Amino acid sequence: MTAALRAAVVGVGTTTFGRLPGLSADDLGGWALREALADAGLTAADVDGLITSRVSSYEAIAADHGIQPRWVTHLPPEGRMSGVAVHTALAALATGQCRTVALVYGNDGASARATYGGAGEGYGTSASLVLPYGMTSPGAFYAMMLQRHRARYGTSEEQLATIAMTFRDHARLNPNAVMRKPISLEDYLASPFIVEPMHLLDYCLINDGGAAMILTVPEAAADHPRPPVYVLGAAQAGQLVESDFPPDDFWADALSTVGLRALAAAGRDRADVDALMIYDNFSPNVLFTLEGLGYCPVGESGRFIQGGRIGLGGELPINTSGGHLSESYMQGWGLSVEAVRQLRGECGPRQVEGASLVQWSCSSPVVTSVIYGKEL
Repeated sequence: MTAALRAAVVGVGTTTFGRLPGLSADDLGGWALREALADAGLTAADVDGLITSRVSSYEAIAADHGIQPRWVTHLPPEGRMSGVAVHTALAALATGQCRTVALVYGNDGASARATYGGAGEGYGTSASLVLPYGMTSPGAFYAMMLQRHRARYGTSEEQLATIAMTFRDHARLNPNAVMRKPISLEDYLASPFIVEPMHLLDYCLINDGGAAMILTVPEAAADHPRPPVYVLGAAQAGQLVESDFPPDDFWADALSTVGLRALAAAGRDRADVDALMIYDNFSPNVLFTLEGLGYCPVGESGRFIQGGRIGLGGELPINTSGGHLSESYMQGWGLSVEAVRQLRGECGPRQVEGASLVQWSCSSPVVTSVIYGKEL
């Protein structure tokens, strides 16, 4: 990854989130794509690159919307691909494979009654070994990681509750968020355990919805009606050996690597970051990501997030849309859209004042980080 890989986000789009019966993943991805094209002041004829994920195929999206791409790819459905999609788009634009690329994601998980668990959903060859012991969903693995973090560092339930409560506060300011009812500490502690020590309110939502982005080469950024937001750097690192089991270091090494590489590509420092978008499929992942990226020392994340630090008006706002815990589980894609809208200054009562740089990050067996900025 080098500083030469840059792109401009000139359009973003999202659907309504929630349970949307009768709409397929392709319908939802297409809805978001139309919103993004309108946002960019473009038509399908202007798009010559296409990246899709979780929809049925790139062919269906292209055919339904009149896109004739000269470069195309379809990514696996896992949320870790949301960062890979942006990184891939950067490479395609930088190497001249296309000039304007649409990134399209659609998910009918709620209507399809998806569970994101069991054999064949991210467990690789170890499913037959772990499923009989109750490891039937990703939440069980994060529960083990949280238990280890608590044993090593004293992370408490009350500290972890800050994440769910803060993100719900942000969602209350987002009219498109699915969950907007306030959460108190008492509410959090009273919510049932799903896999102890993780409560119901530590789990992401399963919803229907779609998200899309339009990226183009930087020199074309001014040709669109909205202020451009630039992808300044991106990096990824696979931690795939024994990835069927919880990593002992909470992905810290890989997070540190990609965070520093992405910032270096952007020519920025950690101190320049005004807000974070963290892949919060489960609330403990916020703790692990903060430590891995170096925003706080290892073992200190529970204490670090106290005192309003990660809320609006705090020194490091996180997931200002409400994130996966309260806005909708769009597997990282919605958080990229939120980063763009924050940097455009379009977020109304949840706007981070003076935001000029946002870091997006996902910790998983493919750890990724993206730096979005107002200026090149």
